[in-house]
Amino acid sequence: MLPAAADSVGPPVGSVGEPHTDPAPVPVRPMQFRELLDLPFALIQARIATFATLLGVAVAVAAAISVGVTVFVAVATGDSDSGTFWGALLTTLIAAWVLRLFVRGVTVPVGLAVVHRRSLTWRQALARMSAEAGPLLGYHAMYTLIGVGVLAIGTPLMFTAPFAVIWLLWLRARRFATVPAIFEESVTYRMATPRSKLLTFGTPWQLVGLLLYLRGLLIVLIVPLLTLPQFAAGITGTRRWAVTVLLITAGLLFVALAELVESSAQVVAYVDRRCRREGWDISIPAEVRA
Repeated sequence: MLPAAADSVGPPVGSVGEPHTDPAPVPVRPMQFRELLDLPFALIQARIATFATLLGVAVAVAAAISVGVTVFVAVATGDSDSGTFWGALLTTLIAAWVLRLFVRGVTVPVGLAVVHRRSLTWRQALARMSAEAGPLLGYHAMYTLIGVGVLAIGTPLMFTAPFAVIWLLWLRARRFATVPAIFEESVTYRMATPRSKLLTFGTPWQLVGLLLYLRGLLIVLIVPLLTLPQFAAGITGTRRWAVTVLLITAGLLFVALAELVESSAQVVAYVDRRCRREGWDISIPAEVRA
């Protein structure tokens, strides 16, 4: 098969209907690196109302549960400062883990719907996530275990920390197309992982650059978050619970937005890799397929 032209646009192989002529937020064709950086935000903008609904409700529920458990721990420990701190920290970390799973599970199907130029309501997104819950949970668990394992090995010595981070990003890059493959191709996690490694073969370092860019954005965005304690204290005085609730909510909102951007980038990268390796953007007429 001849390589697809860089500017060719068409529906995925096997899709129904004629190619659309209106511009798409995520064109189905091979992309330049700068497009891999920009198009995730175009994808989010195309379904901003759906994402705002899903993420807003998810963050509100996660924050309410985290605050409720923190209050329970504080009461159980006699309202001690250390008990409240550890209760808030651990419950927020657990809530953030579940929240990332949820955001990833709804962002990818909505993003693929944008690619195929189909409508997908928030109810349908939840149904798609439920249908692929097993493979998605398997990926999320391994994503966490690999991250914890690599950082635990590489960060005790300060001079090895940068190499550990690069190694982790390289591992992430090889699995970057796993979740889109789960939803688009309806495969299990064991099948989606080698599928992702096949699609990303030869270009993991390009995806490492993309991940470094996304992590750099996170660092820029997290700096204002570090000033929240002083800002909240200036408004509420020494009221500890007001500051605690604000920090928990802001932290979970930050996690949700970061995962939204990364999952959108996975969808865009999946489209690019399938077009480059499999000619996904080449439209085959129905009479030829028959």
